[in-house]
Amino acid sequence: MIRARQPAEFLGCRSISRREVLGMVAGSALLLAPLVPRAQSITTRSVSFLHTHTGEKLAVNYWCDGQFQAQCLQPLNHFLRDFRTGEVATMDAGLLDILHQLQVLADRDSTFEVISAYRSPQTNANLSSNSSGVAKRSLHMEGKAIDVRLTGFSTKKLQQLALSNQHGGVGFYAKSDFVHLDTGRVRAWAG
Repeated sequence: MIRARQPAEFLGCRSISRREVLGMVAGSALLLAPLVPRAQSITTRSVSFLHTHTGEKLAVNYWCDGQFQAQCLQPLNHFLRDFRTGEVATMDAGLLDILHQLQVLADRDSTFEVISAYRSPQTNANLSSNSSGVAKRSLHMEGKAIDVRLTGFSTKKLQQLALSNQHGGVGFYAKSDFVHLDTGRVRAWAG
């Protein structure tokens, strides 16, 4: 089990020189342009989480030195596990970029409240048999989906930002007050 972390405690990376930053910017500006606004630093990307069911907190610098940080992804997989069964899966790191981009668009450094991330096939089958709002072949089972809120930010506005971002699926669940995000094809729905 991951110990609770305060948002200021990051699993992180080392400092890098100005020369290294300039080299990364020159080499990756075209590749990252659709994901990162010009004003946003591309040297480090971070996200903070609070799991609404377990009470656990995690903050990670998941991207440093031009690459995903493996030492951050493993604890993140555990944090985003199926909280009902304890089963851990490899989460799609692209979800982190979607979440980070939403923080940038929202102009907030807030915590994402996680309602659901990975779901085992057993958990998903149980949920889908009790609710028409749970897909039988959900991307949650592949580690490619997450249901979240952004602390202190309207869930409806979060949904609108996600739709404008045009990266993956966006589901809006007003009654339950969360947004579903995934790395599948671009599509949208309300539940």
